[in-house]
Amino acid sequence: MTSENQAIAGLGERVTYDSHGEMIVGRLFPAAFGDGQAPGVAILGPMTFQKEQLPVQYARRLAQYGFTALIFDPRYRGESGGEPRCYENPTAKVEDLNAAVRLLAGRADVDPSRLAVLGACMGSSSAICAAVDNPLVKVVATVAGHYRDHATDVAWLGGEEAVAERLARGREAKEKYDATGEVEYVPGVDFARTDVGMPGEPVWSWYQLWADQGLWENRYAVMSDAALLPFEGISAAARLTKPYLMIHSDESAFPDAARRHFAVVPTHDKYLQWEAQTRHLQFYDDPPVIDRAVFAIADWFSRHLGPGESLRS
Repeated sequence: MTSENQAIAGLGERVTYDSHGEMIVGRLFPAAFGDGQAPGVAILGPMTFQKEQLPVQYARRLAQYGFTALIFDPRYRGESGGEPRCYENPTAKVEDLNAAVRLLAGRADVDPSRLAVLGACMGSSSAICAAVDNPLVKVVATVAGHYRDHATDVAWLGGEEAVAERLARGREAKEKYDATGEVEYVPGVDFARTDVGMPGEPVWSWYQLWADQGLWENRYAVMSDAALLPFEGISAAARLTKPYLMIHSDESAFPDAARRHFAVVPTHDKYLQWEAQTRHLQFYDDPPVIDRAVFAIADWFSRHLGPGESLRS
């Protein structure tokens, strides 16, 4: 199937690019309308994500609003390169997202002066970290963010002792990998186990369906915790001066953390869209919820990436 036919079929155009020596595989969804160069948006998904999950839902819709949208598998996952496999490294994701923005900026059909980033769930903190220091990025949005700071990790993993134990285990696994090349793995999700990458029954119930279909690998490199747990996004949020939209809810991940991060963003050009009782995973796969979120994101980007009229005007 040609790239043009794939785009028509809703799969997007397959693209590849380099990020710190690794090949990243993405899918590009061209803007569905507009004259000349389109605004562009690079999308970063949740922890352990692959591009065919949440990101494709947002990319398809944003393309219909006139944005050229790029999704990708980060290093160590899906079609992209990188060893070890299933290694969760948020710093690498920041680098891969910045490389995605550069790819958009270099395309003849994209306006390099009108670029945005969108982060979802744990990708939200990485998106903020990428945007704050990248002059190509003009506007930022995050949806259903799992915002990273130590207080969030304590709430997520069940206490200071649990965080410390998991960090120590990750560092031991990293030392073993550096010395021997051997990678220790646990499941990415599990119904009952608490030592997995993403503990909890709701997360398992969503990701396991993908694993059962062979569309997502249910593995998590234990050494990931040595990279994941020291990473935080609130210091970047405190330096974010670009227009910022946050979409969250009472039933999404760690609402107190969302409010804490939003509060420290210094720009006055920010907006918090609070979704009351919308559940976290509805932002992943519930069409009406995604439609509502994408409308707000597209409107926010349109207001700040001009020329052109806001969707609400």
